[in-house]
Amino acid sequence: MTPMADMRVAVIGSGPAGLYAAEALVKQSDGDVQVDVLDRLPTPYGLVRYGVAPDHKSIKSIARYLQRVLEHPAVRFLGCVELGRDVTRRELLECYDAVIYCTGAMVDRQLGVPGEDLPGSVAATDFVNWYCGHPDAADHVFDLSVEEVAVIGVGNVAVDVVRILAKTADELRETDIPQHVIEALATSKVRRIHLIGRRGPAQAKFTTKEARELGELDNAEIHVRPEDLELDAASAELAASDRRVGGNLKVLRGWTRPPEGVKPRLIDVRFWLAPTEILGTERVEGLRLERTALDDNGRVRGTGTFETLPVGMVVRSVGYKSVPLEGVPFDERAYVIPNEGGRVIDASGAHLPGEYVAGWIKRGPTGVVGTNKSDAAETVANLLADLAGAGDRPRPQRRIEELLEARGCRAVTYDQWLKLDAAEIELARSLGRGERVKLGRWEDMRAACHGG
Repeated sequence: MTPMADMRVAVIGSGPAGLYAAEALVKQSDGDVQVDVLDRLPTPYGLVRYGVAPDHKSIKSIARYLQRVLEHPAVRFLGCVELGRDVTRRELLECYDAVIYCTGAMVDRQLGVPGEDLPGSVAATDFVNWYCGHPDAADHVFDLSVEEVAVIGVGNVAVDVVRILAKTADELRETDIPQHVIEALATSKVRRIHLIGRRGPAQAKFTTKEARELGELDNAEIHVRPEDLELDAASAELAASDRRVGGNLKVLRGWTRPPEGVKPRLIDVRFWLAPTEILGTERVEGLRLERTALDDNGRVRGTGTFETLPVGMVVRSVGYKSVPLEGVPFDERAYVIPNEGGRVIDASGAHLPGEYVAGWIKRGPTGVVGTNKSDAAETVANLLADLAGAGDRPRPQRRIEELLEARGCRAVTYDQWLKLDAAEIELARSLGRGERVKLGRWEDMRAACHGG
């Protein structure tokens, strides 16, 4: 037997980072491993299911690749198992040779301006979870009776939010959006959507493909002010050297014609504006913005010129951050688990044996879905090297299934997830909608998994 024979590893989180880690474990160990993928939800795939916009079916197809990982004989899915509630960090380390934390970054960063807590000021993460069918967001209510909405941020998530707000319910019926979300969107009175960036167009984070899609909507015109596209020397140099930035500017320049008013909704793209206050008493009634510019060091500064938008909802999309896991070291400034090459380290810089990290909670919310593959491979290579060099290491003393059974935790297996999957496909058929319609409530999801 090799030093790694019969190795057991837990992966916490079944999004792309977690499943790429499971795949790397199987491949790099030549199969001498049993991988348990634990998730607090009954559904796998993480942000692929709950973060990718429902009308982006090509990106969501990544789930088909990740499905093959879950179907490998050495990989087992355990859904509805939450670290800190159903099992502790100490218990995990008693059950496995190693643990890889892959819980992502799904909490929004705040603006830090007055009025941010008013009703009608919402996190993009909450809005995205709602339209993507996350069970935690099933009962969220967004006031779509307002005529104007501001979306703060110019990344892909912000663009997704704008696009969903701009489309009609009929345009989204062939997607997997939950039925109760479709019904809410059908009542929307939103007519004007402001997409607002603190910096200029050269600093926008959205991809050219995402930008181009905004200009192709059947239900909405789009406009950007020509003066907002004027570039300083540094921005012009960036546009010339960076293909994405150059492509974005080409698309944006095509939107400078005055809107004709022939479509029911308007997307108003604004740059060089920073929120200073969300206005209102009982709820959001407006957004105060300050005109910005870049200083000599490329930092944003206010210019002292202000304007107010009469919006009834503000959606904050200025970044994600991770949250601490019970008992696991956490960097409160960088919002990551401190690590070296995926090896979790404590405050002294010492590696904690058997504990590893991958994905956004390792490096922060950067990169695309595929970035997680190389990230996970690095972590797994270090994990296997550590175990191979450990000699006669202590072996796990407990079995996770025995612990969960004693605790009354009813884990969802992969086969049970497939029952939920089949129920969503059948729901779409019964409603005459697309390939699937998500079940978005905990009780419905559990009933589908357990045949009730």
